[in-house]
Amino acid sequence: MNAAELLVKCLENEGVKYIFGIPGEENLDVMDALLDSKITFITTRHEQGAAFMADVYGRLTGTQGVCLSTLGPGATNLITGVADANMDRAPVVAIAGQAATKRLPKESHQVLDLVNLFKPITKYSAQILHPEIVPEVVRKAFKLAGTEKPGAAFIDFPENIAAMELEEPKRPLKVQGPMQPPPPKEKIDVAAAIISESSFPVIIAGNGVIRGKATEALLRFAEGLNIPVATTFMAKGAFPSTHRLSLGTVGLQGQDYINCGLSRADVILCIGYDMVEYHPHLWNPDLTQKIIHIDPVPAEVDEHYILEVGVIGSISGALDMLAGIIEPKNTEYGEHLHEIITGELSSYAGDTSFPVKPQKIISDLRAALGPEDIVISDVGAHKMWIARMYQAERPNTCIISNGFASMGIALPGAIAAKLAYPERNVVAATGDAGFMMNCQELETAVRIGVPIVVLIWSDSAYGLIKWKQDMRFGRESNIGFKNPDFVKFAESFGAEGFRVSSTEELAEALEAALKSEKVSIIDCPVDYSENMRLTARLGELVCPL
Repeated sequence: MNAAELLVKCLENEGVKYIFGIPGEENLDVMDALLDSKITFITTRHEQGAAFMADVYGRLTGTQGVCLSTLGPGATNLITGVADANMDRAPVVAIAGQAATKRLPKESHQVLDLVNLFKPITKYSAQILHPEIVPEVVRKAFKLAGTEKPGAAFIDFPENIAAMELEEPKRPLKVQGPMQPPPPKEKIDVAAAIISESSFPVIIAGNGVIRGKATEALLRFAEGLNIPVATTFMAKGAFPSTHRLSLGTVGLQGQDYINCGLSRADVILCIGYDMVEYHPHLWNPDLTQKIIHIDPVPAEVDEHYILEVGVIGSISGALDMLAGIIEPKNTEYGEHLHEIITGELSSYAGDTSFPVKPQKIISDLRAALGPEDIVISDVGAHKMWIARMYQAERPNTCIISNGFASMGIALPGAIAAKLAYPERNVVAATGDAGFMMNCQELETAVRIGVPIVVLIWSDSAYGLIKWKQDMRFGRESNIGFKNPDFVKFAESFGAEGFRVSSTEELAEALEAALKSEKVSIIDCPVDYSENMRLTARLGELVCPL
């Protein structure tokens, strides 16, 4: 057995089902070893697409997504997706081929110091320098990538090491990881006393609630104590959007009805919350909020995030312990806010103006999908609308990158989502700019037969930047571009294309695309003049009494 074959055995031992990537000269032995493996290799059209697929696969399944490249430019193309996974707390293991070790100490073709290049954007970055250490390096990479807070790990595998025969037999190491301990009772007692003394506590639920499989515990806790819940962008679905205690999604950097609840709160319970999702200076600008931190990991240090108490340990355990010793709260104001928010969400269902308003696109998309179906949002102006208005009822049914927040994630992410959950409908909601950044992966989707739907919000501009420029300067700078004919583009890949020419056609196109057995693209013109109308409305918003 050579080192490459041992690497593949170790990956099988970790339960890897898919590897996303591109073959190259320096990973020839690994690619050959995969021919005799039960692991499916998904050949992508760009390494960034491969990394995004591993990213979303890891986030959706909670198991490590794996991507593979060759050395040099292949490895550097992985960087954006790996950084996204690391900052969005998705477990990913990235593997890159490398030149033979005798080339590494000197200037050589395509050689970079990949270990140090990946070190700032991963939890673990290592080079395999001897065949015998393959099991240890792989096990450590997977263990650290999956341990709270999850993230990315990187393995550099020189080609001469990969080809070496082992001097003595080696086997993969046992897969094991730490259990989350129950929180200390003394911390539970302090938190219970603070909540009991409060008049209007509010919960900010972060993505850690989903990662920790604590959504049912959160629902029990909120219902039992009548405490309203706001979720971050990345925690959409951690608490049902239609629930009477839901305040919707916090994260739009401006005044909103949700902020009315946060500003009125005398205690904020941050549960599974991560600062990269929505920085506390936006909801605690005056440093006056009492904060309770509930998470498996101690709180980050920040002047706007000074705790009354930190409850460290299992989120489900902490919530169940607290629920048993606190009396229910008066939730009238929270339910009033919920009615206002849901009223706004439902008010655009009958809108027929064209181009289509963002609110109408979301209304029709929500109506077309079931509660378990999955939307993967790209990054752009549409992301803000999806985050604010799309009603997610289940965890991991609306995936938004809001840590690293990289454009181009939706199409490759949707491919990974469909592989993870083939029985569900999967829609990539993307702007035309984000789509074109990884549009080549449409061929990947068609080739491997994953019938996803790509809903393109077309405005021929970098819409979010236009929104920011208009707000700050009142004029635009270099944000426009031209698009191909997306219907013909889809058809040229063997996919199906739909063009929305009137608002009434959107629901019809969604229905047809979702019923199709083919990969589908829907080109939907969007009216982003609504962006500035929303900005003006929120700027004039007065919190209800």
